[in-house]
Amino acid sequence: MPTLWLDADAAPRDVKEVCYRACDRLSLDTILVANQRLVLPVGHAKLSAVRVDGGADVADAYITSHAVAGDVVITADIPLAAILVPNRIYVIDPRGELYTEESIGERLSVRNFMEGLRGSGVETGGHGTYGAREKQRFANALDRVLAKALRG
Repeated sequence: MPTLWLDADAAPRDVKEVCYRACDRLSLDTILVANQRLVLPVGHAKLSAVRVDGGADVADAYITSHAVAGDVVITADIPLAAILVPNRIYVIDPRGELYTEESIGERLSVRNFMEGLRGSGVETGGHGTYGAREKQRFANALDRVLAKALRG
């Protein structure tokens, strides 16, 4: 049975709520990892949280060292996804994009390019607001990925 992992420091509330429902519906171990204290809703038997020490990539390191092939990880962190995907771990972002072997290299290159632009003072903007459309896209993507993970 796969485990559902959330890189919870920056995950939108709506993403967490979708994951809580999936946790209950599928009786799936779901672990939120953050470097801050998380308050979990009551009544979710398979839901837990891990608080890691503060630091830039401590939560990422925890997920990397504990997630195994077939698990599902929710993160917007592209470098973390680039580590997990080659290990046959399903990774989707909070907007419902599945990172694959084919897409992760390009996504990492674009991310690094944009980071370089921001580092030189260029305003690059960012994602728009997270609304109902994004939540639905994420929920649909999570359902597809969990179905695939459960089939093995």
